[in-house]
Formats: sequence, structure tokens, C-alpha cells
Amino acid sequence: MNAFDRLKKLCNDQGISVNDLEEKLGIGRNSLYSWKKNIPKGSNLIKVGDFFNVSVDYLLGRTEKETFEPDLTAKDERDIQKELKKIIEGLEGNNGYAAFDGNTIDDMDEEDRELLIASLENSLRLAKRIAKQKYTPKKYRK
Repeated sequence: MNAFDRLKKLCNDQGISVNDLEEKLGIGRNSLYSWKKNIPKGSNLIKVGDFFNVSVDYLLGRTEKETFEPDLTAKDERDIQKELKKIIEGLEGNNGYAAFDGNTIDDMDEEDRELLIASLENSLRLAKRIAKQKYTPKKYRK
């Protein structure tokens, strides 16, 4: 799938024609149609990517992921584990941090405890990815 095919798909998904997109973005008439045969220009790629909230790599066919999803580094993983440990310690015992139905995490059976910990860990990972995506400048996104 070339850049124009991806552009056409995005336009169809949004219910907009390529001509209307060119007009909205202030791009010259038939400039986007030239993507059928030529490699797109950088400024137009960025405008289209920003409009549809997709990465330039997706438009060029370098990746199948439409949006930028930052990878977690080893430091991020350590931070997640440290925060998870702190949360679990806060839930253990009768220190008053949290209880569900009058029971602390110590009172849960092993399966429920594991599910709760996995859910907390996934939530921390998602929060970290969202923060990285939100605060990573566009020029550093891949």
C-alpha cells in the first residue's frame, strides 16, 4: 500500500474527499494526487499526518501503526515496578489505605490478588505511555 492508498483510506474513514482535504489544509490542487506516482513532500506529509493524527511513518508505509506509541525504557520499567511495589505495600495490612468490601489485599485469595496486581501494573504502563506520548516533542517521535 503506497502513501496515496493510505491517504485515500484515511479520507474514506473520515468521510472526506481528497480534494476537500487539499482545500482544508491549504495544499495546492492535485498535490495529494501526485502521491500516486511520486514520493510525498515533507511539509504536506506533516500536514496530512497532523490532520488525521497519524505518523509520517504510517503514511509512507514504514509501519502499520497509525499513531506514535512510545516504547518503555528500562528506566520506565524500573519506575513502574517501584510504584507498583509502593501501591501494594499501601494496600497490605490494616494501615487504612484501601479495602474492598471490608477486606484488605491480604484477605484476598491468590487469584484475585494476582489479578489486582496485574491490573495495577497495566494501568501504570498505560499511564506512562500516555505521558510519554503527550510530552514527547514531535521531532523526537518515530
